[in-house]
Amino acid sequence: MSGGSGRFIAFEGGEGVGKSTQARLLARELERRGLEVVVTREPGGTTGAEAIRQLLLDPQGEGWGTRAEALLFAAARADHVERLIRPALAAGRWVICDRFLDSSRAYQGGAGGLADSDVRELHRIGSVGVLPDLTLLLTLDPALAAGRLALRDGGNADRIGGRDAGYHANVALAFRRFAEEEPWRFAAIAADGDADAVHCRILDALAGMLPS
Repeated sequence: MSGGSGRFIAFEGGEGVGKSTQARLLARELERRGLEVVVTREPGGTTGAEAIRQLLLDPQGEGWGTRAEALLFAAARADHVERLIRPALAAGRWVICDRFLDSSRAYQGGAGGLADSDVRELHRIGSVGVLPDLTLLLTLDPALAAGRLALRDGGNADRIGGRDAGYHANVALAFRRFAEEEPWRFAAIAADGDADAVHCRILDALAGMLPS
């Protein structure tokens, strides 16, 4: 969990569920309530991690195998945690992150075939096991998510987002399993309907943590 008086909230879910939009809406609401907020993403968030993001999502040649991919994500996260997330939390800021550890568990683990224990061990080594105070898992019917992706990307998805439907179905199953196995870490949020409706569901899930 986070240190200091800050709070760490992660958004998780498959492609096209609206994580980035909801992260921005939540940040705006928290700032309205007088909180200092840092919005960030994975892979990315620092100069080094953004460079690794480019390697992962737009690789040269044939791309990366699952093990190399997991190592690159873990390296990006280690830099992100050390240089941005932990200092922000220690300074009392709220950190809102678009993806974190559970994406590696779902994509490289659940869909990619790596053992969950191995993905977690990389996180323990690289990021000293830091976890969000709450992970908001956005869930959406695959057909609706595909429609949103088509509008967003125009058929030009990145190397990971453009993988086949079977891969992404396994990602969704993995996320669902995580939330069932660790309900104290997750709040599952239905991501259907307009953005404001989803935002209200998120605020309800965070009610116990938010200042009035």
